[in-house]
Amino acid sequence: MSESIDLNCDMGESFGLNVIGNDEVLMPLVSSANIACGYHGGDPGTIHRAVRLAQLHDVAIGAHPSYPDLQGFGRRDMELTPQEVYDIVLYQIGAMEAFVRAAGVRLHHVKPHGALYNRAARDRELAEAITHAVYYFDKTLMLYGPAGSALEQAALVTGLSFCREVFADRTYRSDGSLTPRSDVGAVIREVGQCVRQVEEILTSGMVTTIDGSLIPMTADTICVHGDGIHAVEFATALRKALTDHGIRICAPIVAA
Repeated sequence: MSESIDLNCDMGESFGLNVIGNDEVLMPLVSSANIACGYHGGDPGTIHRAVRLAQLHDVAIGAHPSYPDLQGFGRRDMELTPQEVYDIVLYQIGAMEAFVRAAGVRLHHVKPHGALYNRAARDRELAEAITHAVYYFDKTLMLYGPAGSALEQAALVTGLSFCREVFADRTYRSDGSLTPRSDVGAVIREVGQCVRQVEEILTSGMVTTIDGSLIPMTADTICVHGDGIHAVEFATALRKALTDHGIRICAPIVAA
């Protein structure tokens, strides 16, 4: 088992009068935060507050770019060209950087959201568009994504540091992809199952899939979705379980 692990959470996803997640309670429990950039959630005020909250708790700040899909919360696939994906990712990173720089802190990583994340995991051209947007904005930024994916391969070719992510609150299929949210059992709703899945990955390098098979799974960072109804419960239980195992919870170190 690793001596340290990153615990990340998707945050800053409220928009206008719509409150999503509980950033104030979650932020002290994690080591890195993926903050929505306005395309699936978030608005200027929400981004500002999330950045300040992360700064207060010494949490690493990441941009969480999405397809331009506010109504669908970024979870609907879209047929955008690689150039369009490059442009929207670069645009969103730039928006996040404005608030980070004004706060006097540093942007740490980029993690695509929702359908864009899932598409980039298997679509090499979209993966390259995302990695190029990150690299040409700031090549010292880390890219978060699934291990063994097209996104990881593109990051390695481009020269970006890649942080291999697993999900504490989602199940996996036998091909290593996430179980689609439309399928029964896709979302883990019981804290014991959440903790067991993470412990299995960290101790054995394997994960039990939705159909009961075992597949390899490597983790540098563990994600809890901030919009999940059990997010605070999961993050609290995971933090305790990890520290009980002697694992230090901290964000990965980026290049100077």
